[in-house]
Amino acid sequence: MNAQTVLASTGGGEFQAPGPELFDFPPLFAGGPEWLTKPVLFAVVGALVVCAFCWSAFAKPKLVPRGMQNIGEIGYVFVRDQIARPFLGKNTERWMPLLMSVFLLVWVWNIFAVVPVLQFPIASHIAFPIVLALFIYFIKIYLGIKHQGPGKYFTDMIPKGLPLPVYFLLVPIEYLSTFILAPFTHAVRLFANMFAGHMILAFFSLVGFWFLFEKPTAMGFGVGIVGVIVTILLTAFELLIQFLQAFLFAMLAAMYIQSGLEADH
Repeated sequence: MNAQTVLASTGGGEFQAPGPELFDFPPLFAGGPEWLTKPVLFAVVGALVVCAFCWSAFAKPKLVPRGMQNIGEIGYVFVRDQIARPFLGKNTERWMPLLMSVFLLVWVWNIFAVVPVLQFPIASHIAFPIVLALFIYFIKIYLGIKHQGPGKYFTDMIPKGLPLPVYFLLVPIEYLSTFILAPFTHAVRLFANMFAGHMILAFFSLVGFWFLFEKPTAMGFGVGIVGVIVTILLTAFELLIQFLQAFLFAMLAAMYIQSGLEADH
């Protein structure tokens, strides 16, 4: 949502900083289902973009890569060497399709925040990070039970040989951390960064628009220029954050998958 939209919602009155209303979207058309909103539509668009990119890059690979294949291979090597291999080792190639898809999907969703007209990071709606985090987490639990057995998987995370009273404190903490906090923080880390980044960008872009066009004064002109400059700088910074959050989300996914394949030591 851009500054003009926020400004229109204030009715052209006094300056009002953008708030949670930035993340409220009506149905795409009158009478449509409430869940069919702009974020849902472009979440699907983002998935289709990733599918189209991967298809064009890898469907018919050439010995000497060109065009999209060249870009795709650069991305593949990055995800393999920087995300998958440090955690998965010999299992890297098996899980590369999933990790590559997760990294690209989250990155595309984040980049939508700075795409004209779209101007909304999909991951700033908590439902989308939660779905991805739960998907990864269910894979982790499934792999843990399959490869380690249910008894070993659920008991080996507790250190052996400690005094009995310690277990009354350690067991709840360990299970809470592993089965509740881990997927929660996996989702919230991505959501919180995208939510906060979008709020900050909306605020400074609205400051620039307001003082330059809506309430132009000699003093306000300087404030508006500062707002524009800060918006440009923060947009560049936000592009870095969007990439880093996709990287961290995929990296944690690789770590959780490996913890299911093999017991932690």
